[in-house]
Amino acid sequence: MKTTPVTPADLVASIIALPPIARNPDGGINPGESQKIVDWLASAGVSSFMYGGIANLFNARLSEYGAVLDLIEAVAPSDDAWMIPAIGGDYGKAIDQVAMLRERDFPTAILLPFWLVQPKGVATGIRKLADAYGKPLMVFFKALDYLDPQDVAALLKDGALCGVEYGVVPDENGESPHLTTLLDLVGSAERLIDGAGELTIVESSKFGIQGYTSGTGLLAPHISMALLEAVKRGDRAAIESLSRPFVDFDAARAAHSAIPVVHDAIRLAGIADTGPIGPFFESASDPAIVADITRIANELMQANADFTRMEGR
Repeated sequence: MKTTPVTPADLVASIIALPPIARNPDGGINPGESQKIVDWLASAGVSSFMYGGIANLFNARLSEYGAVLDLIEAVAPSDDAWMIPAIGGDYGKAIDQVAMLRERDFPTAILLPFWLVQPKGVATGIRKLADAYGKPLMVFFKALDYLDPQDVAALLKDGALCGVEYGVVPDENGESPHLTTLLDLVGSAERLIDGAGELTIVESSKFGIQGYTSGTGLLAPHISMALLEAVKRGDRAAIESLSRPFVDFDAARAAHSAIPVVHDAIRLAGIADTGPIGPFFESASDPAIVADITRIANELMQANADFTRMEGR
């Protein structure tokens, strides 16, 4: 497992996959099935893994956090695989988790978003958490009522952050003035990654962002990795083409709830038995919805298989 400080090169070395944590029927962690997910991704060359929202760390018990960290360390597929745990989203939980992380060798952790906040307070909290951790953090910058570009730029400059997962949606005109402002302040996109995956990287890559986190790509990691390479070489035609297989699955996530759909699709597509998703989320139970998710997940898996066959990967 990677233990060295995070560099801009790490942010684009691989898609940053967002795997779920597989659970037993009683809700306990299932290491074997969790390993299957990582091994499937590693077979496509994925080497960066972030355990956050799709792993439902929003709702993981603090008493379980040590076991979660044990799992993340154990499933690392190689000595240089980058494993990223999440903390938070609230400050109280995060500061207790940081105390536990200080005893581990993870080079960073990502702060999950939490909505009952004020932007200046979040910036102050990130500084306190980074100081307590003794290492820079990552943050999911998803809305301007969570952080503002000036504070993000200052946190990057001061070393409290080593990376920003950018997820502020374009405005009603399809413009991204907040991203433009942030880039003007920091001078480069090298510490920014896209926080919404294969479809939004099509536009955010025009601003110089190259890396991205991916939940949908868990079903088609070979295509997603090829898309990342197209982004890095600036091949617009390939970017457009390689993003298309993900449209239907992302639409299903939008229609049926983004996190449970990925968790369940991993099981429905036969990658691993992810089990129950856990508190405050619910797997689809309507037979028509289950059938729809199964169909779309299998179509994306088939597109991935067809791609690997054509490319000889």
